[in-house]
Amino acid sequence: MKRRTAREKALQALFQIDVSNAEPDAAIEHVLEDGHGDEYLTRLVDGTVQYRDEIDETIKKHLEKWKLERLANVDRNLLRMAVFELKYCRDEVPANVVLDEAIEIAKIYGDEQSSRFINGVLSKVKDSL
Repeated sequence: MKRRTAREKALQALFQIDVSNAEPDAAIEHVLEDGHGDEYLTRLVDGTVQYRDEIDETIKKHLEKWKLERLANVDRNLLRMAVFELKYCRDEVPANVVLDEAIEIAKIYGDEQSSRFINGVLSKVKDSL
């Protein structure tokens, strides 16, 4: 599975976990639709869930005039996943790649403002790390 696909599937799983309190393994299984699992997909979902409180605090520091709880579910979970990658996968994935991928995924799954919003928040997070 390509990393872009893994990120999209991870976003879908994180969305399910956030909205319906699904267990990570069940959410991953659901988004794979009987397809083969992927190590990076599992790492993104499990890591984002494991470090969610810390990731949320990082995001909150860089939100202007917004509360994390008020963000669109897609934007919130995309930010969480990207911050996980920025903080915990930096030896493996360059920060600019994380930002580019998050922006492109926001264009697909978010609304028309999502990609600019995601870019702004993640740029601040990247600069602070």
